[in-house]
Amino acid sequence: MTITTTIDKREYTALHSGAALHLRADRGLLQLTGADRVDFVQRMTTNNIVILEHGQSAVTVLTSPIARIQYVFTVLQRGDLLWLLPAGDDVEQLSRHLRSQIFFMDKVKVESLSEGFRRMRLMGPDASSLLTEIGLPTPSAEWFAEQDGIVVLHQAAFDVPGYELIVPVAESEAVQRRLLDAGAMLLADEDAYTARRVELGRPAPGHELVEEYNPLEAGLAWSCAENKGCYTGQEIIARQITYDKVTKTLVGLRNDDPLAAGAEVKLEGRAVGAVTSAAYSPTLEGHLALAVIKRPHNSAGTVVDINGQQVTVIQLPFL
Repeated sequence: MTITTTIDKREYTALHSGAALHLRADRGLLQLTGADRVDFVQRMTTNNIVILEHGQSAVTVLTSPIARIQYVFTVLQRGDLLWLLPAGDDVEQLSRHLRSQIFFMDKVKVESLSEGFRRMRLMGPDASSLLTEIGLPTPSAEWFAEQDGIVVLHQAAFDVPGYELIVPVAESEAVQRRLLDAGAMLLADEDAYTARRVELGRPAPGHELVEEYNPLEAGLAWSCAENKGCYTGQEIIARQITYDKVTKTLVGLRNDDPLAAGAEVKLEGRAVGAVTSAAYSPTLEGHLALAVIKRPHNSAGTVVDINGQQVTVIQLPFL
């Protein structure tokens, strides 16, 4: 799909200099209980879950035996249980996959809480003050806090930085209304959000966080702990890190004309990568894109060919 410049300026401005509310009713919530819940997640995913303290969170990736991305989710350490927040709308698929990995000796139970809660994300520099104004906590980055049954998670390294709110269904409309009354701008579509995400060089489900890539290639190297034991795909990821064998990485592209997600990136007639996300940036007054490109063509300043256009590779983030 070709990206145009028709971005709602109010929504875009709210993300940059105010507060914007992104409703995420399609993104569910899973709960893990049982004595083996932490070890269960630890043995399958990239991050070091066993070191999390109560109230702390971590983004982790469930990879295939060849280290490709299958699921990305955030783990919330809630004492005698874990909450999992899928990055996309694949909560039921993730739930089924996790259940299929439970061995007969495992003391772990996977339960969906999606029917009882709604998720929303408050972003922008004024997000913290708005939460304070309506009486909700503002935890430190990568930590969460709970008040009146509402969980507020502060994420700075993943997604567009902001606060993920997990709200009981019965309270969701009231919380949304309070945030809007306090000055938040409701994002009516994905355009402004995508523009901000691309400017920051943040990968997303369905674009960069797909099975075609591994976490190192898709911009999630920071979610792959080097100081933990084995997990599915760990040997490949460890070898790529140790021996500098990451063959392609996430980079930025900038062009005067629109780019399109899915477009092939070529150099001297050979395919070297693909555009994964595209957006127009009002701040930079140009068309931006994220792409996964093979080494050494992923170096900043390299000029590549995309549908006959000469486009320069840029180091992320754009802003």
